[in-house]
Formats: sequence, structure tokens, C-alpha cells
Amino acid sequence: MLGRLRKIKSRLQQRPSTKNQKGMTLVEIMIVLAILGGLIAVLSSSVVKQLSKARIKEAKIQMSEIGKALDMFYTDCGFYPQEGLNDLLEAPSDCKNWGPDAYLPKMPKDPWSHEFEYENSGGSFILRSLGQDGREGGEGEAADISSEDL
Repeated sequence: MLGRLRKIKSRLQQRPSTKNQKGMTLVEIMIVLAILGGLIAVLSSSVVKQLSKARIKEAKIQMSEIGKALDMFYTDCGFYPQEGLNDLLEAPSDCKNWGPDAYLPKMPKDPWSHEFEYENSGGSFILRSLGQDGREGGEGEAADISSEDL
């Protein structure tokens, strides 16, 4: 019996003690969280700026695509749509050579979910996006974007 107790005692002594193991203190954890918070703040502002620039570029690309559809309409019909961009989706009665398919698959909206404004000025057209705020004027992402600026 004594032999067994000695074996058990020696096995227990061979196991590493948990009393000497160290973990992270609360202060160390708080420092790590502060550093991570700072990094997230810096990176998120950069991402938001890039997202804003991307939306403006997307609006310009969409306006360019609508402009191409308007030019194809002009080639087929000899005039730009009088009433609005709906003539790119459905054939107007005064156009005999309207394409077999619509010039646009659906009525596009700008990246801020507003409809593009269209003006027919005789032999040309003007497309506008009113930006994020949906009102004329503004700065930054709220600034108007016009096909005249492309």
C-alpha cells in the first residue's frame, strides 16, 4: 500500500504546477483593446472616404452608359427623347426605327437611389445626378454630377 502511495505522489510531483503560470492582466487587455480601437477608427475613416469616391465614379459610369443608349436612340430615331428616359424602355410613336430591344434593360438610379434628371436641349442632352442629398448644389458626395462634366 505504501508503494502505491509513493507512486501516486511521484506522479503528482511530475505534473506542472498551475500556481506558477501567468496570464494577461486586466491592464494588458485594456491596452490591447485601446490599440485595436485606434486602428479601427483610422481604417474606417479611410474606407468611408474610398466608398464616397467609388459612388461618385459609379454615377459617372452610369451616366456614360445612359449617354450611349441616348446616342443609339438618336441614331435610330433622329432625335433625342422628348419626354424623358422612358423612351429608352418603350418605343415612342414617332420613331419608326426604334431598336428591336429596349436601349436600357430598366430605368437606372444613381448610387444614392435617386432617378437621373434628363433635359433635352434640341440636338443634345444633359443628364444629372443630384448626389447623395437629392437636392441641387452641395459639396463632396452631395455635389451634383452632370454629363457636361464627363
